[in-house]
Amino acid sequence: MAAGQPESHGRPEKRRAITRAARKVFGREGYTRASVDAIAAEAGVSKRTIYNHFADKERLFLDVALEGADEVTAAIAQIVDRHLHKIVDLEQDLIDFSLDRVAAVTAFPDHFALVRAIEAEAARIPGPVLKAWVDAGPQTAHLRLAPHLRRIADRGLLEIGDAEQAAAHLTLLTITDVNQQTFYGAVPLAPSEISRIVTAGVQTFLRAYRI
Repeated sequence: MAAGQPESHGRPEKRRAITRAARKVFGREGYTRASVDAIAAEAGVSKRTIYNHFADKERLFLDVALEGADEVTAAIAQIVDRHLHKIVDLEQDLIDFSLDRVAAVTAFPDHFALVRAIEAEAARIPGPVLKAWVDAGPQTAHLRLAPHLRRIADRGLLEIGDAEQAAAHLTLLTITDVNQQTFYGAVPLAPSEISRIVTAGVQTFLRAYRI
């Protein structure tokens, strides 16, 4: 094995301990300030053990960010299927979907602490890492929502020319506003206020796209 290269086979439980610890440390300290020593201490492993699993801090950060994005994406996919697979009341179904999508943020506190850190120091994160994160992270969530809106439009319930743009509009009018006000779940917002924002956002969306 070449010097500096991670082992191809590490103990899975060690790797999980490292990624859990890294998510906490990166979320707390940010990319630049976080050290491999601090991550090793948090994980209860040696620094060498981390390098046996990950080539460097950049690779560890990217793997942790993408793993978290994948977990959130899977959770959102379930929410989409639950609310938008079969439309009964379009307005209420979109409201319920958006409320559950907002609530999903609080189910992944360590991941969204990492999101806050990424947004705070994007200019200091290596370009390839940031691009990979953008491609997999929340900024592309509307691309995964778009096919569902297209299917709703095909049923004659919405008038949509560009499904990706429509999905971006729905996201901006509902999820983005709440996430900005709560800093991705870090600052509490009254449920009644969240409901008001989401409901108003869905109603605005439907005024633009409903047939």
